[in-house]
Amino acid sequence: MKVAINLILLLITLGLIYVLVDSIREPIAFETARSKREQAVVARLIDVRKAQEMYRGITGVFASDFDTLVQVLRTKDFKIVKVIGDPDDRNNQVIRFDTIYKPAIDSVRSIGLILDSLRFIPFSGGQTFDIKADTITYQQTLVSVVEVGTKRKSYMGKYADNRYRKYDNNYDPNSVIKFGDMNSPKVAGNWESNK
Repeated sequence: MKVAINLILLLITLGLIYVLVDSIREPIAFETARSKREQAVVARLIDVRKAQEMYRGITGVFASDFDTLVQVLRTKDFKIVKVIGDPDDRNNQVIRFDTIYKPAIDSVRSIGLILDSLRFIPFSGGQTFDIKADTITYQQTLVSVVEVGTKRKSYMGKYADNRYRKYDNNYDPNSVIKFGDMNSPKVAGNWESNK
């Protein structure tokens, strides 16, 4: 009888130890996974923003889809105008404009952008970012606007559940991580405003 009671107490103790260790391990695993995944998504969004800025440098507007964005960056050229002379100097009669064209793909390669993977959300199993672009009147001026992002649940895997809020009150798997704004000409990322 004494042996049976000791065995039961041992099993209860081992069960409590397992529950204790698991309760410590889960929040650490959540925070590690969230940090790693969010850093990868932010890095990809920064690359998409660079590509959009390059596209705007060529076309004057932002791309509203990834196919057009990639196609233009692969095939079109930047127009670079060099002013020779001082246009503000009234005595200087000779002002020349020298125009050269530089393939956009050279700039893409020089900064290390991989165009084929821009659309894909890391850790999402092949899902793509939501992308919107348009022109709006902002403070009586026609401006180009863009917004690219995704909900956090698309890349959080098994952690895309509200129950993980118990480890971070600010965590919301349905919140969006993005750059740009369809209502104003800013291209800042919402992760940047949190710093």
